[in-house]
Amino acid sequence: MNVILVIHLFLALAIICLVLIQRSEGGGLGIGGGNGGMGGLATAQGAASFLTRATAICAAAFFCTSLILGILAGRNSGGGQGILESVANEVQKTPAPIEAPVEAPVETAPEEPSVPIVD
Repeated sequence: MNVILVIHLFLALAIICLVLIQRSEGGGLGIGGGNGGMGGLATAQGAASFLTRATAICAAAFFCTSLILGILAGRNSGGGQGILESVANEVQKTPAPIEAPVEAPVETAPEEPSVPIVD
């Protein structure tokens, strides 16, 4: 799982770099296009299509590693129970606290009114 996580992080960094290098409508960082681009090793159109293809491949690999990490995390999360089920199981497992017996209240005679009632 750790190997897949490291690959996932490298793919995330690669996608960020590839997106920043590409030439956008507004020029981007200017690395990917115009006047020979990337040291004159490729034409502007060739560099753009290469960067687009590399970004798509990295994005597909990133998606796959995300799915794999999600599946592995689901298997290791305690038997596939949701949060509510795990809380309900914990509540059922804990013993109820022992309460002291409640004493019955002592009954007294009702009080007579302090003000005399005049008929």
